[in-house]
Amino acid sequence: MLIYVLSRNETLYSTRRLVEAGLAMGWDVQVIDYLQLSIEIMKNELRVNYRGKSLPVPDAVIPRIGTSRTNFGTAIVRHFEMMNVFTTAGSLAIRRSRDKLRSLQILSRHGVDMPRTVFASNNASVKDVIRLVGGVPMVLKILEGTQGKGVVLIENEKAAKSVLDAFNGIKADFLVQEFIAEAGGADIRAFVVNGKVVGAMKRQGDESDFRSNLHQGGTATVIKLSKEEKAVALAAAKAMGLAVCGVDMILSARGPLVMEVNSSPGLEGIENATGNDIAGKIMSYIESECGSREQAKKRKKDTIGA
Repeated sequence: MLIYVLSRNETLYSTRRLVEAGLAMGWDVQVIDYLQLSIEIMKNELRVNYRGKSLPVPDAVIPRIGTSRTNFGTAIVRHFEMMNVFTTAGSLAIRRSRDKLRSLQILSRHGVDMPRTVFASNNASVKDVIRLVGGVPMVLKILEGTQGKGVVLIENEKAAKSVLDAFNGIKADFLVQEFIAEAGGADIRAFVVNGKVVGAMKRQGDESDFRSNLHQGGTATVIKLSKEEKAVALAAAKAMGLAVCGVDMILSARGPLVMEVNSSPGLEGIENATGNDIAGKIMSYIESECGSREQAKKRKKDTIGA
């Protein structure tokens, strides 16, 4: 099989592991810088060019699209989808996951629990926002933030007014969420592949930082999920339409709460913490899906010829 890993950097751990796992299966796996791609759209014909040359149609693509290039990256993924190429993350699902507000709305509609969240216009009363979220302390998140950046813990009403006024002043869109004190600065990352949790880790933030993200100095240890935690992770992945994703949860007095569903989760932390071959599981998923698609084509051809 021919597989394209859509990544800007072939030296990144996740990209390297995906290539290694594919090569171990005897496949042709190529890293393609998606910002070097151009697409052609003609009547009844779609093409992809890479650095000025026509690119062979692959069996599957694995999107590793950076947050800052979501629009362009998902347009490329959508083009492959329209060429009937299998992708481990659909363009629409990627876009939904990158929109913090939209993803929470989707999760809510599917009955997935999360921290109480408030989104209001720049003209909203600061006091009203504080009241609606349940008071202080509370957490403010910029809609475009990632890897723990753009997340602020606001500990009292005076600080809340100052921070909210500042963000309103620059007309930045943000969410305000209740602070889950009992989480103790820790969260859980459950890695989902094809309807199964293939690995889970607990991420603990630095003593001076309530954020648990590994990019912010957190540490990771392997953890075995409870039935409830596993069920919540799978429900979140299904709601977002993602077969391969990382589901971030925190533990609260009312049960596990989903913070985010990541459509391009890193492999380094989860593989090192669990010792599991997550990249290999992703490749096995591709093999099963591409095999099913080929079998379906064969059945259709045989039916037509009968």
